[in-house]
Order: sequence, then C-alpha cells, then structure tokens
Amino acid sequence: MNRVTKVPFRFLSSKADRFVPKSGVYPKGYIVGGIHSGVKKDGKSLDLAIVHNTQGNNAAAAAVFTTNKFKAAPVQVSQRIIKETKGAGINSIVVNSGNANAVTGTQGMRDAEDMALVTDSVLGNEPNSTLVMSTGVIGNNLPIDKILSGIPKLALNHLGNTHQDWINCATAICTTDTFPKLVSKQFTIGKDTYTLAGLCKGAGMICPNMATLLGFFVTDAPVSPSALQSIVKFSVDRSFNSITVDGDMSTNDTIVAIANGAAGGELIDLDASSGERFLTIQTEVTEFAQQLAQLVVRDGEGATKFITIKVKDSLSYDDAKSIASSVANSSLFKTAMYGKDANWGRILCAIGYAEVSSGDSVIPSRTSVKFVPVDGSESLNLLVNGEPEKVDETRASQILENEDLVIEIDLGTGGGQSADFWTCDLSHEYVTINGDYRS
Repeated sequence: MNRVTKVPFRFLSSKADRFVPKSGVYPKGYIVGGIHSGVKKDGKSLDLAIVHNTQGNNAAAAAVFTTNKFKAAPVQVSQRIIKETKGAGINSIVVNSGNANAVTGTQGMRDAEDMALVTDSVLGNEPNSTLVMSTGVIGNNLPIDKILSGIPKLALNHLGNTHQDWINCATAICTTDTFPKLVSKQFTIGKDTYTLAGLCKGAGMICPNMATLLGFFVTDAPVSPSALQSIVKFSVDRSFNSITVDGDMSTNDTIVAIANGAAGGELIDLDASSGERFLTIQTEVTEFAQQLAQLVVRDGEGATKFITIKVKDSLSYDDAKSIASSVANSSLFKTAMYGKDANWGRILCAIGYAEVSSGDSVIPSRTSVKFVPVDGSESLNLLVNGEPEKVDETRASQILENEDLVIEIDLGTGGGQSADFWTCDLSHEYVTINGDYRS
C-alpha cells in the first residue's frame, strides 16, 4: 500500500522527543494510519486516524467512557455500539482531531453515525463494527464532508503495520499535545507470546473519571469480551483514572481495547479455567496502561514537573486513591511545585479535606510525608507521625530542581492498602495555552 508522507510533528521539541519511540513491536492482524483530511486549518497536520483489525469479525472490544453529563456525539454512538454488540465483532476505530463534535445536537449525532457507517463500508466490516472518537474544540459542528471523503483515502491507501504507520496514527489524534504518545510491548503467558500496542492523546482537561483523553490499545491475544471489559475497567482505574493535569473532565474521554486472538492460544475468559492466564494479562495491561497514562501527565499543558503521589498504609484502596487525588488536584500544591517551594502544609491541607470512608482513615498523629528523589539519593522527611521535621531548605530546593519527584504519604493506619497517582505542576504557560485555545 502507499504510505502517507512523513510529516514532522509540529510541536515536537528536543525534550519531548525522548518520549517518542524510534521503533516498536506491533500485534498481528492490525493496520493503522493517519492523514490530513482538512479538519485542522493549517493544511498539513494529520487529523484523521483509523485502527483496523484484519482478522475477520471475531475480535473482542471493551471500553470505558467519560462520566461527564454532556457526552459528545461520538461517545454516545460508541456506547450504543458496544452495548448492542456486547463487545463482539468490533473491528475498527475511526478518530478525528481538531473538533470534538461535542454539544452539537442532532447534526453531531448524524455526523458520528456517518463516520462509523462509512468506515464499516469502506473496510468491508459488518454493520456496527466501528467505534468513533473525536477531540478538539467543543460546540462546533464537524466539517463532515472533509472527514467522510478522507476516510476512503485513508482506509484504502494509507494503512499499514510499520512503526511509521503507528506514529502517524498517534500523531493524527493530537490537539495541544507536544508529542505523539505510543507504547508497545511483548509478553508471554505460558508458551504463548503476545503483543500489545496502544496510543493516546491528552495534555489538558485531564482529570478522572475518565481522565480527559482519547486512547486505545490492541492485542493479538485471545480474550473474551467480558474478560476484556473486566481487564480494561481494572487497568483504567489504576492508570487513566489515576492522573490529573488541571482538574477538568472532558466531554469526549474514551479508552478502547480490542483483542483479535491472531497470535493463537487458549481463550482467556472470566471462568476459573482461565484464572492464572487472566491475572497475567490483567497485570500486563495495567502496567502498559500506566505507562501510556504517564505520558499524558508528562505532556501536561505548560508542565515542567512529573510528580508521583504514593499513598501507603491506608485502610482501603479507595481511601488511598481519594487522598492521592486530593493532593494531585490541589492548585496550591501544584503552583508550589512549579515555584520549587517545599510548602508541605499544602500537602497536609489536601490530605485533610479528602473524601474518605471514616474518621480513622486519616489520623494526623500517625501521618508521615516525605520527598523521595528519583535518583536514589536520601529522602527528605517533612512530617513524621504528625510531628514537623526541621526541613533543610537547601536540600529541598535541590530535590525540586529535578523534573521528576515522588511524594510519599504514609497514613500509618495499619490497613496496608496503597495507591499511586500522577500529576504535574501548574505554570504560567498553562494559562497562556488555554487563554487562546480556540484561536
């Protein structure tokens, strides 16, 4: 097939370039790609993407969608298709960037339906085999004629399974991202080797539930629709629903997984016979999804720091996650991190107002907080069992000079549960980007 000419990513900097893979391993039975269809006004940026399973109509699909009440038309259409098919026989995903097709009324619904119908027709799918995604500005109707004429061009001439095809696909779904986000890996279950590949977009309006972004990953492992849905929900809760940039939830958030079984092996299901195989692939997918989700935080609009919040010894996972989320979403904490200010009182404040299950979930006299440098050097205690430490401000400044930082919160409840959350700082540049987003 013909290949789209390689288009340099228009935002890519030397800093961002280190997160873009130079090669990858890709699952059997999928072709992908991206082209410029005319949605983006610069006349060259890739803005239309397709992922297609070539292995017949036996693929399983699962998805998690935004909980925003103003769900975009593509979200509603994809939800309907997943519900009607029960996740069976989903072979394609079509995505446009540059326009969210959100809050666009009946015309928006027709446009999303037409995107799915045309993709199914061109690729020879059965009806209801294509899921739809859109991202970009809210409230504007799609230039649907450009998209519908672009789908055949993309599907028939610009799909493949090379690394560049995957990069093009990842680039075509970006909006304010500074780099395309793509991850791939291989893993084994018993004697079988399987491959995972996935991509996502997101840099602003990032906050669960769902984290505001689009993403999809595909595998050649054989997984039933019900097992895949369980795996996706588990992994998303611990990855894409454990990140934040700015505390805003989008209208379009969608994460989709497809498994086509092209690599063979025993079907992985929810029954007892699949027990260990199921747990293995769930762990692999969760770690994979975390890697993808962390790229979104690293690309947070205006971000200069990547911050991991680790909550330990909580009464429950839900308490730990709520506390980590509370700190990660605190604007005062995030601005202090941008200013390299070890203002740990803001961390305690956010812990104190987090929604938790009981009065014993946070006991100040048992709570400890510290900075953990990622270079392996000595940690800096800020609070130990409720008692403030005499903080070495010089050492704190040295730690905060680094791009990566871990903040560890030990609740000391004896419950033994933990959760991780990933966030970034909040800078002047974030305001600049979002002050003229539509221009």
